[in-house]
Amino acid sequence: MIMRISFLLAFLIYICLCRAKDTDNLYDICPTDTKRKNVFINGYPCKNPAEITVSDFKSSGLSKEGDTDNFQRSSTILVTAAKFSGLNTLGLSVARTDLDIDGVVAPHAHPRASEMMFVGKGIVMAGFIDTKSQVFQKTLKEGDVFIVPRGLLHYSLNSGFELATVYSVLSSQNPGLVSISDAMFAPVVSEPKKELMKKLFSRSALGTDQIKNATT
Repeated sequence: MIMRISFLLAFLIYICLCRAKDTDNLYDICPTDTKRKNVFINGYPCKNPAEITVSDFKSSGLSKEGDTDNFQRSSTILVTAAKFSGLNTLGLSVARTDLDIDGVVAPHAHPRASEMMFVGKGIVMAGFIDTKSQVFQKTLKEGDVFIVPRGLLHYSLNSGFELATVYSVLSSQNPGLVSISDAMFAPVVSEPKKELMKKLFSRSALGTDQIKNATT
């Protein structure tokens, strides 16, 4: 009898883990209560319904171009329920990625979310790598949509000749980020890393200068 109960409990735990995701919303709306800083729960507390306004459901966080004046020549702005209160309990986050000419977003993963990418401007090469090390890569043009399954390494780069902008929707209000960019683009760059960087950047004068600057 004890063995059966133990097996049943283990089975139920396994089912719960397999179905793990952001918790379902128990209210129609639940904007984040940013005033309650000392409450620690899996998510954010809801605002007092009497204080909810339409402004809680509107954000301008993705309206401005990001700063691409950096080594990777890219910028990603992620807006979660912490900044956009209307997202709370909806299991969603939104992001904007700007890629300058030769810009790249190094391989990274979101352990708690799948990502849907929409190209708003330019030409972008995007791809992801599955657990069998198979690469799924596609060149995307304005208006194209690309899906990245949850937890898989993915990347993107500007393969056009003008600024590219990508908007993303992620299936968690806190998708998380696991990045290997520090390992790839450390201040001291080895020969294998230089070869990888040459493939990521075009052979334009700008790309060559970036590689030289990173190795000095």
